[in-house]
Amino acid sequence: MKQTKKVVAAIIENNNKEVLCALRSPSMSHPNMWEFPGGKVKENEDIFTAVVREIKEELYCTIEAGEVFLVNNHKYENFYVELIAIKCNIVEGVPIARVHEKINWLLRENLACLHWSPADVPVMEQLIKGM
Repeated sequence: MKQTKKVVAAIIENNNKEVLCALRSPSMSHPNMWEFPGGKVKENEDIFTAVVREIKEELYCTIEAGEVFLVNNHKYENFYVELIAIKCNIVEGVPIARVHEKINWLLRENLACLHWSPADVPVMEQLIKGM
């Protein structure tokens, strides 16, 4: 049976209504694909704590987790991902790409121009629909 990984993704918008997108580095799984930043939920960790921790580790800024935006279950070749996208706000610092190749702010209507990691596609599509 394939393992299921619970993963959180931060949906962060700036004052210009642009959404933060992160390009996976060549050394990551699904290299050179875009995603909403975040990562795996640790055992006995709640999703809101996980997203705050992951963004602190990956982007060197502090966020406040809001409401769950979308949950997407995606089947990869060797495992399943339960991706939980959470609306978040930056409360301290400026995002800096630490583990990603780069980060970028895009208006919702421009999100579809990027090559997204498969589990993130439904989140991106819902963001565009919700404009």
